[in-house]
Order: sequence, then structure tokens, then C-alpha cells
Amino acid sequence: MGIHQKSETIDIAQVKELSKLTGDFLRKKESRDRELANIIAGKDDRLLLVIGPCSSDNEEAVLDYAKRLSALQEKVKDKIFMVMRVYTAKPRTNGDGYKGLMHQPDTSKLPDLINGIAAVRNLHYRVITETGLTTADEMLYPSNFTLVDDLVSYHAIGARSVEDQEHRFVASGIDAPVGMKNPTSGNLNVMFNGIYAAQNAQNFIYHNAEVDTDGNPLAHVILRGAVNEHGENVPNYYYDILLKTIAQYEKMGLANPFIVIDTNHDNSGKQYLEQIRIVRQTLINRDWNEKIRQYVRGFMIESYLEDGRQDSPEIYGKSITDPCLGWDKTEELIQEIYATLSK
Repeated sequence: MGIHQKSETIDIAQVKELSKLTGDFLRKKESRDRELANIIAGKDDRLLLVIGPCSSDNEEAVLDYAKRLSALQEKVKDKIFMVMRVYTAKPRTNGDGYKGLMHQPDTSKLPDLINGIAAVRNLHYRVITETGLTTADEMLYPSNFTLVDDLVSYHAIGARSVEDQEHRFVASGIDAPVGMKNPTSGNLNVMFNGIYAAQNAQNFIYHNAEVDTDGNPLAHVILRGAVNEHGENVPNYYYDILLKTIAQYEKMGLANPFIVIDTNHDNSGKQYLEQIRIVRQTLINRDWNEKIRQYVRGFMIESYLEDGRQDSPEIYGKSITDPCLGWDKTEELIQEIYATLSK
């Protein structure tokens, strides 16, 4: 038993120098980050899509997808703002299975976290510099935040992490939007308590030092569905639940009320084609109710080059974690969203 050190202490400054944004690339990212902040603050009425593969396991396939998404973003930019999912650390319920690029930069080899860190930074860097898109990632390990804070524009806190105090407190010190999911139980109070903690100043020990945070007014809701005691999916994108979520936002008086609908996970029961129907139903709800239109202004969609999933990386651009929409269906869905918003 015990924890056994396998490497030298990581020099964070040295790691960051390997893939550091400068010049026009940095200015472009900063400009898009301001646009994203304005969308969440309600100063820009475009719809936010946080979209991309469930997990970014193959660098070239991810870049292929990113280039296609970038071209499509240009066509819909007046109504839709897209941040690409470049998810590099995956939560595992029982600790088994593929844990993401951070752990395993080469899926055919054993875990290699030191090279994994370099691979993660390189992938975010390449998406930004080669496509002009900015990226989202899951903050699975709060202590790793400083390894990617200069590259990642949108941070998600997952259903298994949202109740953890360190996740909440680190989120309160992030100068970027943080989407906080409801827990797998579906308890919205847990999520809202997390958002409250993230939006307010905190004091704690971080990286072996006492720190104070300013609070993050861009922390917001992601509804991802739930699982009941019988193991059944309980979606929470329905009309009445949206109104309850909005009422809780108003009761707590939180800053920048913003709701993202996660169209996969327990909302879809991981039936990836259901994501299309969930988007359509939500757009209808937005049209029907002005308050829903005001609050529900984003979707999180799992999408890759090929439909579905596979157990091992045999088919190029097909997920090895949760099933995703393939590119053709993704393109059609985004064009459908754009047409609906343009009416």
C-alpha cells in the first residue's frame, strides 16, 4: 500500500513553453474568449454549442474533425458560437477503462502521464492554431488546471465531481466559463450549491500554498440527466424541469444565469441519435416560452467523424468511449439549428 513517485517533479513553466500561444494566435484566442464571456453574460444572443468527441483519443482524427467544424463555424457565426470539446481526461466510475489522452497518449501502450501532459497541450494548441477554434475540456483533476489554463477556454465539471469542494473552489478562481453538471442523482440543489460556491470568493490550500479567489461569475448550469435507484435514465431537459431550474436560479440570485443542455449521457440514455430529438425539443420549448429562451442558451453535443462507438480504436474517427453523432449528422443538425434561429 502507499503512493509511489514515478517521475521527477513537473516543472509547469517548462511544460507550458512547449506549446505556448503567442502573437496572432494568442490575440485570436483572447478575442474569442471575450465573445464567449459575453454570450454567457447575456451581452451576445448567439447560441453556444460545446461540441466534439466524447474523448480525444486520436490526434489526427480530432484535427480532421476540428477543421471541418471550423469551416462550418464560419458559415453560422452570426447565430451560433462553437467551442470544440477536446476532452483529454475521462472519469471512470470504478477506475477501469480508458482514462483519456492525459493518462494514455498512445492507446496501444501503457499509461504514460508525463508524455500525456505534453500530448494534451499539443492537441489543444494545434486545434487553436490550425483551425482558429477555441477548446473545452473537463476539469477532472483540479490540481492539473494550471497545466492547461492558458489554452482551454471552457471548463466543465462533471456529474461525479460537482459536489467536491476542491472542484468548486478551484472553479471560483478560474478566469473562464465553468459549466457545472447536475450529479448523477439529478439533485439540482447539489449543482446550484456548487455554482454558488464557484461564483463567490474562496480561501483554501492549493499547490501547497494558501490562496484566495475572486469568484467566477461565469459558472453556470449544465443539465445532463440522471439515473434513479433502479438504474433508469431520468432526463432533465423537459419543459417543466427547465422552469424549475430557472426558478432556482432566480431564487438564489446567481450572476449570469445560463443553462446548457447536455444532449447525451443520461438525457439520451447514451442513445446518440436521440441528441437530434433533444435539440429539436429544446428549440421548440425556447420558442414557446420567453423565459426558457432567455435562460437556455447552449447545448453540449457529443459528435465525431463516425456514428456510434467501438471498444478499441480500429475505425478512424469513431469514439472509444460514449457513442457520438457522426460528421454528416452533425453538420445537418447544426444547419438545422441555424435555420431555426434564423426564422
